[in-house]
Amino acid sequence: MSRASSSHICKLNVFLSFRGEDTGKNFVSHLYNALDLRGIRTFKDDKRLETGKSISDEFLKAIQEARFAVVIFSKSHASSRWCLEELAHIIKCKKELRRVIRL
Repeated sequence: MSRASSSHICKLNVFLSFRGEDTGKNFVSHLYNALDLRGIRTFKDDKRLETGKSISDEFLKAIQEARFAVVIFSKSHASSRWCLEELAHIIKCKKELRRVIRL
């Protein structure tokens, strides 16, 4: 996970939701770096999720505590159970906590 994602979750500004194999090494990396250069604390998963694993409590907490969620849709985004779980939790938090979602 990126620097801002491990010990500073409670001070997150942005949670980036994306399909790593589609966008993780290009667009998302550039976006993360641009946000980081401006001092915007951003959660970005740098680990590869093992197939069949469910979304972790750390991710759920990061989604809940981030002020904004940025969802980057790609061709295979909807085929990822992990991405769909993230999106469902983001929408739930938006409704319950009145968080802002940027698509």
